[in-house]
Amino acid sequence: MSFVVNGNAVPEPADPRVSLLDHLRETLHLTGTKKGCNQGACGACTVLVDGERILSCLALAVQYDGREITTVEGLAETAALHPLQAAFIEHDGFQCGYCTPGQICSAIGMASEARRGVPSHVSADLAADVVLTRDEIQERMSGNLCRCGAHNGIIDAIQATMAPQATAATSAEMAA
Repeated sequence: MSFVVNGNAVPEPADPRVSLLDHLRETLHLTGTKKGCNQGACGACTVLVDGERILSCLALAVQYDGREITTVEGLAETAALHPLQAAFIEHDGFQCGYCTPGQICSAIGMASEARRGVPSHVSADLAADVVLTRDEIQERMSGNLCRCGAHNGIIDAIQATMAPQATAATSAEMAA
């Protein structure tokens, strides 16, 4: 088995029954990924596997042998924050911060889905390119809960970073 987490080869789990979340936190000491509900309902444990967002509390670590796992700790390049991490600061996208790592990983995966044309429940035209409007982002991020009230800042940060064309179009519509 070979595990690659944040670009580094890491030890495989000693117990094949351990969740990816517990392997990341307890074995690898990557505590950015949070254990919220531990039932797949809150999104706090969201990480990226080969660029796709998954709930690490519902996944056995052994399922991801040979795949690239990225946690919030692996998003920043060199000493600079990932643009979305910086946007969360700029737009006050956190209060307690507990959900922030999962929100950020989920938003990066969500943006990739939108670029590939994966529709959501609120997509107006299933054949058209996906435009990440506020409604579209809210729908796509609905699996990541924020209980402290930073929801508007989270959506603003995602929209400013992942959907600048939608932000510009909305601003132009409001000015008209």
